[in-house]
Amino acid sequence: MKCMITNKFKNTYSLRVLLISISLLFSLGYSPLNAQEKQEKPKNKINVVWLPVIASTPANGWMFGVAPAANWLMGDKESTSISSTLASLIYTTKKQFLFTFKSTVFGHDDSFVIMQDWRYFITSQPTFGLGTGPQSAKLVASGVEYQDGLFSKGTEDPQYMNFNFLRLHQTFLKRSGASRFFYGIGYHLDIHSKIDDKLLDLESVPPLLTSHYSYSQKYGFNNEHYSLSGFSLNLLLDTRDNTINPYNGRYAFATFRFNPTWIGSTKSSSTLWVEYRDYIHLSSERKRNLLAFWFYGNFQTSGALPYLDLPALGWDQFGRSGRAYPQGRFRGENLLYSELEWRLPLSKKSDKLGAVIFLNATTASNTDADIKLFSYVNLGYGLGLRYMVNEEARTNLCLDFGFGDYGAKGFYLGVNEVF
Repeated sequence: MKCMITNKFKNTYSLRVLLISISLLFSLGYSPLNAQEKQEKPKNKINVVWLPVIASTPANGWMFGVAPAANWLMGDKESTSISSTLASLIYTTKKQFLFTFKSTVFGHDDSFVIMQDWRYFITSQPTFGLGTGPQSAKLVASGVEYQDGLFSKGTEDPQYMNFNFLRLHQTFLKRSGASRFFYGIGYHLDIHSKIDDKLLDLESVPPLLTSHYSYSQKYGFNNEHYSLSGFSLNLLLDTRDNTINPYNGRYAFATFRFNPTWIGSTKSSSTLWVEYRDYIHLSSERKRNLLAFWFYGNFQTSGALPYLDLPALGWDQFGRSGRAYPQGRFRGENLLYSELEWRLPLSKKSDKLGAVIFLNATTASNTDADIKLFSYVNLGYGLGLRYMVNEEARTNLCLDFGFGDYGAKGFYLGVNEVF
């Protein structure tokens, strides 16, 4: 669960920090994990952390809900990785409904892996055009040529959109022998509907054309609804010692997705996702003192993707990339993301309390504005606190503060490490 604070909402920052901090204390006090001190935990028990959602922002109004996180074992702990689930159910006073269910399930002796990403949103979100870099580099900022020699009004403002969103992603991977290599297939469905482009004004003279409208017109998409439906081929290498809070090991994942019209896509396309994570110890005595590295690339390899389905920051499986920025702040035909985090304990002997310092970088392309990968790189940085509520599973409650370019800042409350 992610709570964002942009530069526009500074006056509510203290209130939100206070409210979410109270929620954190509430979840600690009433978590089933506290019962571990009173009774022996049954084998393979499902451990649940209930995180209440109580917050307020001008964009969402008051937000109420719950964000449970769970982890469990489906086999012997010596040969089976921890399975985990993150979910959230939120309703806002601006009539926004947000449901997510995301999980990674490891079978007995890690014989298989099931990855799920289900979402249903009735929501609104600002978009900022395509590519990284200052807003003046975006095509819509200087206007769009809608007829020969005629240009629309330019705008550098966030382009707010209302829409409904349904995502059903399901991936199954089988282990190859005794190795840590997995291979498999997946099905992926994304539907955006009831899209209301709030800034779009076709009646004014000259008209005000948004990035979403201009892109949709150019590539032949309906401006109010579209779908992306396809299959994927997947390869996974996972040697991490713990899937929710690794101390060592590596993670590499690649998925090639093809989205033909005959299975429901508005237009045919294909994409490639590649991802790598690594964990490097800084102390042989304290395993929690380490550097964690995360990289992923998301590429449009053929055809045309709908605007809201283009590679975008914060739309990874668990929505954890891009601390400091709103989800979708950077979007493009191709996107590269990397993050480095120093994780360290705050006490000499116990691993209960810890901290993180992080730095991330994003670059995205915009073909129409001649913005290529690495033409601009936008940075985010920050720090956070960790409290380990379950030492056996290494389940952390996380509080992070992030800062980025153009005055972006964010406050994040979550469960488990970001990567």
